[in-house]
Amino acid sequence: MAAVNRLACYSDPVDHYSHRVRLVLAEKAVSVDIIDVGPGQCPPQLTEANPYGGVPTLVGRELALFDAQVILEYLEERYPHPALLPAYPQEKAKSRLLIHRIQRDWCVLVDCIQARDTDEARRVQARKELRESLTGVSPVFAQWAYFFSDELSLVDCCLLPLLWRLPVLGIELPRAARPLLDYMERNFTRPTFQASLSAAERDMRQERLCS
Repeated sequence: MAAVNRLACYSDPVDHYSHRVRLVLAEKAVSVDIIDVGPGQCPPQLTEANPYGGVPTLVGRELALFDAQVILEYLEERYPHPALLPAYPQEKAKSRLLIHRIQRDWCVLVDCIQARDTDEARRVQARKELRESLTGVSPVFAQWAYFFSDELSLVDCCLLPLLWRLPVLGIELPRAARPLLDYMERNFTRPTFQASLSAAERDMRQERLCS
């Protein structure tokens, strides 16, 4: 693979896994070129860096990383300030377990809703499960400023991109989820979160932002 002097991130502008990488890059103020790669696209440079041709993919000098979680772990170690994982191994493991649960409990439902080959009955059921599960966890956000933490972490960087997409997923949270809704509004206005958004992602909530 040819050497790349400046860090670049191949990213799908509507994909929540790409969004979480862009959010961490913004939180850590990493200088990076974001290269948009739409669904079905695969520029030659991406194929050279990633044999699977998928996104997100992070490339730089003698560096080619793919899989969102691998990239997040690399960024946390390579750019330790601000820290997005706890310092102590036990607490760090708890954060990683929360990320695992976000993937198993919620991301799989989001991916099901968005998949073209999902039949409508399964899509409706996935929306129902996601809405009920998020509502059920909402009280946590009345106790913590972030997801089981007093400080923003990689856990939030995995969760917030998913929550940003609720309107386009066809999900409206009920009043019972007020603590979660408050958490969303606080973090969606963070300058770093705003900086992480692609133009397509801004359009996902354009009506709400303008109201």
